[in-house]
Amino acid sequence: MRAIIVGAGIAGPVTAMALQRAGIESLVVEAHPPSDGDVGSYFTVSPNGLQALEVVGALSIAKGIGFPTRRNVMRNSAGHELGALPLGAPLADGTPALTMKRSRLALALADEAVRRGIRVDFGRRLRSIERDGRGVAARFEDGSTERADLLIGADGVHSIVRRTIDPSAPGGRYVGLTNFGGITAAGLVPGVELEPESWQFTFGRRAFFGAHRTPDGDVVWFVNAPREEIGREERATTSVETWQRWLTSLLEEDAGPAATLIRAGHLELAADNTYDLGHVPVWHRDRMIVIGDAAHAPAPSSGQGASMAMEDGVLLAIALRDQSDIEHAFVAFETARRERVERIVAQGARSSSSKTPGRVGSLFRDAFMRVAFRYLITERSLAWMYDHRIEWGSNV
Repeated sequence: MRAIIVGAGIAGPVTAMALQRAGIESLVVEAHPPSDGDVGSYFTVSPNGLQALEVVGALSIAKGIGFPTRRNVMRNSAGHELGALPLGAPLADGTPALTMKRSRLALALADEAVRRGIRVDFGRRLRSIERDGRGVAARFEDGSTERADLLIGADGVHSIVRRTIDPSAPGGRYVGLTNFGGITAAGLVPGVELEPESWQFTFGRRAFFGAHRTPDGDVVWFVNAPREEIGREERATTSVETWQRWLTSLLEEDAGPAATLIRAGHLELAADNTYDLGHVPVWHRDRMIVIGDAAHAPAPSSGQGASMAMEDGVLLAIALRDQSDIEHAFVAFETARRERVERIVAQGARSSSSKTPGRVGSLFRDAFMRVAFRYLITERSLAWMYDHRIEWGSNV
């Protein structure tokens, strides 16, 4: 059996390695050229996502580039702590959630797939997919064609594969937040106190801010700014310095080091509109299926996008290994996944809305969050999400 995987972000290489373990050959194709690993911002992979990497023998890659994150601490604009969010039980070897640059993980996973003999082609943009006898034919903008028994769309929230499977499929929904990320080198802002191995989140008056100190003393940070979507023209004509001044102004009135860190830092990700994708009625048709953000994209607030995508890749490989044919495997995969992933997407949407409540709404939010983090949002209540584990030997 041979599979074409569209998308070489995080889901694509992990799926290819899982398929290889199941005895299935795969080709990974990516529209964009390979990243140098230094673009973009940082994110956290929770234990459930790391365990999916462990199943395909790639946990050491994440451990080599990530640093520990054990909880998220929430504060309001006055600097008062609202509560703390645990990030699940560590893996059996003691590995907790890990924070790293997304592009570094994607590049390292693609490199590992190639090292294992999996073909990964960059700069090949998919044009169309056609049924080809008992399989599929993928045609690319460079005029080339690839044939396989099945095609897996791991091509993100704006997926071409999803639209091919179902032309009426929903698109990504803008969640009302634009994302910016940067880093402030150690020593540039003396006196900043940040709890080690944790994200420090601030629900500011005009924006949401997160900061995390690295083991080297640098501070990585991001800003979620409520506003209309940023278009191509504005993105192309706005300088990094202008964005940085605007972000500083959004957080200047808030307690804490946010404005100071941004002013002294280096902006690495600018003007990234954020989307989610809730209920997608059709995940598969014929020999095509979508996984990860192409099927169910949570808002970044969930912290689960990459982890869910990696879980998908492993469980799809198990289903293809164990079921009698491809169609039965697709059905088994969807049955096993839909309830979990849609629940996480819904939770992420609620978290995003709490970042943009307005001045009056923020008073109710702060009061509610103090109670919620004491009685409702606990390690036990979140175990269904963070402590989820996949057994390679089990059936889907």
